Amino acid sequence: MADVTGPIATLSGSSHSVPDGQSCDRHPDRKAVARIQGETDSFGSEMNDMCQECLDEHRAYLKSPEAAERRKGICEWCKNPADDLRDRRDFEEGVSGRVYRVCGACVTAENERLAEEADEFDRTRDDWDGDYDD
Repeated sequence: MADVTGPIATLSGSSHSVPDGQSCDRHPDRKAVARIQGETDSFGSEMNDMCQECLDEHRAYLKSPEAAERRKGICEWCKNPADDLRDRRDFEEGVSGRVYRVCGACVTAENERLAEEADEFDRTRDDWDGDYDD
């Protein structure tokens, strides 16, 4: 398992390019075909290098009842029970800020709020366009 130090903007489960010549973490005699981001926090992340067999096992796990159970719990933002938790950062804390377990409703609400703010910014910026005296 490769350690990546320093800030990383992506979250657990993200795919990354496999370095040339990289071998599988579990099967060192096999070439890695995938690099999947593992545990991630404000200190960095772990990268899991996988051969095809390990990648197939990983994909099967993602569809398993155990993986579905891991998505259940209490949302760290709204404090409500949810069965669709996923990792999310608060963008205001930066790309290397804390990783939260957040429900789909909170993600949707945040995305809608951010889209409204972007629309408002665009409208405000348009009001400022024009000729100015130096």
